[in-house]
Amino acid sequence: MSERVPVAAIIGLGVTQNIGYGTLYYSFSILAPDMARDLGLPNEWIFGALSVALLIGGFSAPWLGSMFDRVGAGRVMAIGSVIAAFALVACAFAPNRTSYLVALIGIEVAANLVQYGAAFALLVQLRPSVAQKSITYLTLIAGFASTMFWPITTALHEHLSWQNVYLVFAALNLLICAPIHAWLSRGAPTARAMTSTPPAKVVGLVMPEHKRLSFVLMVTGFSLMSLVGAAMLVHMVPILSGLGLGTSAALVGAVFGPSQVLSRLINMVIGKNLNPLHLALIAAALIPFGALVLVVSAPAVAGAIVFAMIFGMGNGLLSIVTGTLPLALFGSDGYGKLQGKMMAARLILSALAPFALAISMENIGIAPSIGAVVFLGSAALLFFLAIGWVTRPTAPSSTA
Repeated sequence: MSERVPVAAIIGLGVTQNIGYGTLYYSFSILAPDMARDLGLPNEWIFGALSVALLIGGFSAPWLGSMFDRVGAGRVMAIGSVIAAFALVACAFAPNRTSYLVALIGIEVAANLVQYGAAFALLVQLRPSVAQKSITYLTLIAGFASTMFWPITTALHEHLSWQNVYLVFAALNLLICAPIHAWLSRGAPTARAMTSTPPAKVVGLVMPEHKRLSFVLMVTGFSLMSLVGAAMLVHMVPILSGLGLGTSAALVGAVFGPSQVLSRLINMVIGKNLNPLHLALIAAALIPFGALVLVVSAPAVAGAIVFAMIFGMGNGLLSIVTGTLPLALFGSDGYGKLQGKMMAARLILSALAPFALAISMENIGIAPSIGAVVFLGSAALLFFLAIGWVTRPTAPSSTA
């Protein structure tokens, strides 16, 4: 009898992922202007500090990924929720730029401990044989983080200072996320426990001699897709303004979030048997194509809406395949360590991409810069196609 997906675990993680992404990521752009004002710093310094924090968080990710395997992702996530709460409090009470930067680094390191990479590892540890389905269901629930926390943060900030908003968010991480993660950690075996009672494992498609090459191809493809997403989303408002679509920013934001959820829902209903590599190819095509639609159709508002739909659907699928493709290719053994390495590459590029695009837009213009982004994003298709070539089944040689 086949295993069933851990419904309670998925719902619990859905709650903590919405809170984790909402409080540690999506709230920042709304609160950043007041952070800059209170600290007496320009907005550029605040976003530069975020990039530094993301870079340091990226460099710490491989070590954190190994921790998922050694002590169990659930325990790491429980500790991460506590760290996130204290980091948010430290950021709220930071008296100067140095302490603010240290607290921001703490927030980004904590984010790596509690967001998708850790949650995917936990689902693999709980029930490896149904982890692909579990990951798909989780991303569907967690797709509402931006839809929920952009308005929640805005509403709270109308009545509270950014410091007090962060204190509220710290309480959510400490009082809701930490207990859920601690409860989930009781059902997930650690690497040490697996040696005595090994659970059913997932065997990867990649042959041992091709693992290194396949991993490099996969990480490069995902990193290029993350580069496009980070560059476009951080600069969304100036890009739309520069293309004559400044009044459409709210509309694009309203379409983008639901489109992410819609793509995951479609995949859950009609694409549940789709090969994760094929799903990665679809996501890799949608993201740059959406950016291309924006440039070609500007300043038409209808084109901006189509862009938000296509780009959002591509990002929605990207969240799924970053969890399911490594499992399909490399199996469940050492999955946490693989997620850590992937997180490192993606976070580093995500931190650098906004600066690179800003410089490019300043020197060569918005349309050519997005053209370069489209080119880089499209290159991800080649890397995923190469994985298909490396993992293709070979026909046995015949003998005379």
